[in-house]
Amino acid sequence: MKPVVVDQSGWGLLRVTGKDRVRFLQGMLTNDVALVPVGGFVRAVLLSVKGRVLAVVEVLNESDAFLLLTEPVTAEIVRTVLGRHAVMDDVAFAPVAAAVHRIWGTPAEVWTAPLLFDTMKPSAPEEVEARRIEGGLPRYGVDVSEDHFAVEANLDSCISTTKGCYLGQEVTTRLHARGHVNRRLVGIRLGKGGVVAAGSPIGSVARPDAGQITSSIVSPDFGPIALGYVHRSSWEPGTVVTVGEHEGVVVRLPFSA
Repeated sequence: MKPVVVDQSGWGLLRVTGKDRVRFLQGMLTNDVALVPVGGFVRAVLLSVKGRVLAVVEVLNESDAFLLLTEPVTAEIVRTVLGRHAVMDDVAFAPVAAAVHRIWGTPAEVWTAPLLFDTMKPSAPEEVEARRIEGGLPRYGVDVSEDHFAVEANLDSCISTTKGCYLGQEVTTRLHARGHVNRRLVGIRLGKGGVVAAGSPIGSVARPDAGQITSSIVSPDFGPIALGYVHRSSWEPGTVVTVGEHEGVVVRLPFSA
C-alpha cells in the first residue's frame, strides 16, 4: 500500500492563547482537549446548539497555546463561533500561516497520522481522496454538514463521553442514551462498474430506500468503493446493497483487506 502525502497548508489554522484556553475549548468542542499531551493532537467536532456538525477540528497542544486545524470551508465558521462565545474568557485567537502536511500510510492512519510542519511534495489529489474515503474520514460539505449529527457521520471517536458540558452536548448525550441513530456513514465496496455519483440511492432487501452515496472513487487497493449514509436496518457489515444499477456490500470503516 503506497503512502499518501497530504498537503493541508491551505486549511484554516488558528492559534488559541490565554489562561482560559483549556476551559474555553472544553466548553466548545466535543473531545477532551485537557487530556492532549504537549505535541499531541485530538480530533473534535464543533457543534451547533442543536447538536449538528458545524466543523471538524484538530486540536494540537503547543504547551502555551492550542493550534486548531480545520478544512478551508469551515475555517470562517470556526473563527466566528469561537469568537462569539469568548465573552468573559481570557482567550485570544490568531490566524496562522504554515506548511502543514501529514503522511497517510494506511486507511487507519487517516485518523492517527501526526501533523508535520514541513514542506513536502504532496501526492496527487485523486490519491489523497482515495485514501480519505478508504479511511472513512468525512469531508465537510460532501459527507457531513449541518444536516448531520456527529454520531451519524463516523465521528464517534471525536466525542468524549466523560468530560463536562460543551456546546451541543445535551443532544449528543441523548443520542448516546438512546443507543442508536437512524442512519450512519458507512463504507461500501462496489462491484464492477466503477465510481457512482454522489446522491445515488442505496437500497437493500430490508429497506428499498436505505440511503444515499456521498463519495465514491476507484481505490488502487480496494477497487470501486464509496461512502454513504445507510439506514440502521441495512448498515451491518456484510449487508448486500444496490447502488443505482450496481451491487455493493457494506464494510466496516476504515476499509481493510
